Amino acid sequence: MALKIRVYSDYVCPYCLLAKKSLDEATKGKEVEVEWMPFELRPYPTPTLKPEGDYLQSVWEQSVYPMAQQMGVPIKLPRVSPQPYTHLAFEGYQYAKEQGKAQDYNERMLKAFFQEELDIGNVDVLTKLSGELGLDEKEFRILLENRKYQAAHKQALKHAYEDAKISAVPTLIIGDKVLRGMHSKETIEKVITQEISRSLKY
Repeated sequence: MALKIRVYSDYVCPYCLLAKKSLDEATKGKEVEVEWMPFELRPYPTPTLKPEGDYLQSVWEQSVYPMAQQMGVPIKLPRVSPQPYTHLAFEGYQYAKEQGKAQDYNERMLKAFFQEELDIGNVDVLTKLSGELGLDEKEFRILLENRKYQAAHKQALKHAYEDAKISAVPTLIIGDKVLRGMHSKETIEKVITQEISRSLKY
């Protein structure tokens, strides 16, 4: 039976894009099942951050850019101001998951924002991206406009906030082990090996 890995992330968290690379490398060739779980750092109507503000400028200069350069991941501080809310993108994720495109959708959202500076809070942008993944654009737009997956997304957030007690992203739950924040490929591999060994004992 495959080891279950849950990744709690938000599409406007640059560390989530970086963590994806470490996770992809650490899980390659291993019998694992990775599920991406929605988390909103600043749910509506909490004000979102502005890229021109001191906070984001400082965090990116001191932490994000050096880490990304070291890992070889192309990334830039998107000039979308203020940063988009991600509830619509996550409602689209619920649809993509039903269509068997969850992994592709997550990767596309992160790259669209952090490599192409696209406004992933915009229905037109999200619809176009869904089409790139082979999803039905017309159906996708309608479900976003009708908020068809609003309840499913709210349930996913309730799980993250209340059940899983997630307070920051990225957070990886590998088997029974919780890894908060950024971790190297080696650390993730070690935990995967330990959790697979532990599961075989039972």
